[in-house]
Amino acid sequence: MDVIGSSAFIFGENSKFIMAPTATINKSLREQVYAYFCELMKKGELTPGKYINQTEICNELDISKAPLRDALIQLETEGFVSILPRRGVIINPLSLEDVANAYQILGGLESVALEQAFHRLGPSHLEEMERINAELLHRLQKGLFDEYYALNNELHNIFIDVAANASLKRIVTSLKQRLYDFPLRPYIVEWEKENLREHDRLIVSIEKGNIRAAMDILRYEHWNFELHQEGIKTFYEF
Repeated sequence: MDVIGSSAFIFGENSKFIMAPTATINKSLREQVYAYFCELMKKGELTPGKYINQTEICNELDISKAPLRDALIQLETEGFVSILPRRGVIINPLSLEDVANAYQILGGLESVALEQAFHRLGPSHLEEMERINAELLHRLQKGLFDEYYALNNELHNIFIDVAANASLKRIVTSLKQRLYDFPLRPYIVEWEKENLREHDRLIVSIEKGNIRAAMDILRYEHWNFELHQEGIKTFYEF
């Protein structure tokens, strides 16, 4: 049986790897293996510079090499690993340049998504953004960083989903995973509070119908690498 959830995996009838029953069904085996690798990297069990023992993974999960290879190709496409001929698969480090490039792309794509969604965002969307931003502050103060990250994505996904651009959302989601998921780190509270203030100003700009101001907040403030460079260097320990 092939099942996977947010933190639950069941691979094959003879697999040794079984986790708690929060699983959802109908994920492909490639998607399950991909999520399994993401979980290992998030926990810090696969760290930058470490080679993946593919035979060990196949034996542990009771799978063939085909879904493993497909998952590794996806991870390479997204920048998480490098597949080195005759040497193996190595976990990539995240460099300062990688972060700068991701910020530039995210700022551009999210501002485009907001532009596409702008005139379809109604009072209910803005109320939900305000609610989430208040919840974000609560989670941040409590040190609930897993919940904070998920809620932060939820807030941004309100306008991204309204934009209804699946390709854009796929790229944005992948870049954010690359930035924040591997491995999870404690957040810098004061830096994140500034991000929440940017959310507040974004919501106000949308309420006022000022599309240019809202787009500029995303592109030139929220995802401005130079503006956030000090916090970035501290967060990633560069």
